[in-house]
Amino acid sequence: MVYPILKLTLFPTMRLFIRKYSGLDNLPDPPFILAANHASYLDPFLILSLVIPKIDTKVHYIVMKGRFWNLFGDYISRKWAACIPVDEGKKKAVKELGKVLKKGDCVGIFPGGARSLDGYMTKGKTGAIRLAFDANVPIVPVGIIGAYEIAPKEQLIPKLKRCELKFGKPIYFKKPKKVIHAILRKNTTYLMKKIAKLVGMKYKPK
Repeated sequence: MVYPILKLTLFPTMRLFIRKYSGLDNLPDPPFILAANHASYLDPFLILSLVIPKIDTKVHYIVMKGRFWNLFGDYISRKWAACIPVDEGKKKAVKELGKVLKKGDCVGIFPGGARSLDGYMTKGKTGAIRLAFDANVPIVPVGIIGAYEIAPKEQLIPKLKRCELKFGKPIYFKKPKKVIHAILRKNTTYLMKKIAKLVGMKYKPK
């Protein structure tokens, strides 16, 4: 079992914040990319608490070094939590993500970037699509409903509320002969609409 310590500590705690979930059977065999909306610092932990027991494979998240990185330290953040810091260079981080996918691990991405400050979806960035093209792996859209109400904005102590997670069917993106921005943007919009549908809202980025 990967993350043996988290299996006994963090994952059971995160499950307390999940009211219900659906679509776990949609997960294909690794490697693949998980792409979700992002409105709470709990989001990656909520996803991992459900996905890891199902696939028993590491999921690497690209993150900004912050209070949690400082709290747990560089070694634990990289080796135990499988986090890849974007602070050390975006190109370097993307290259590392490509390597872990080719190795057979999975990747977690929030295509909207940083956490939403109002709970609504933000405009998707094209990195997830480019990574799927290069690694030739599917993307599983994930919708998280209600996490913003548990831990909005900069609130550190979560409220005693529960959320819902929905895992969509994997999307297989075929890499074109020439990757141009218009193609990346079109496919990113398609992905974000799939996530928005799972969440139950329209994708209207500001």
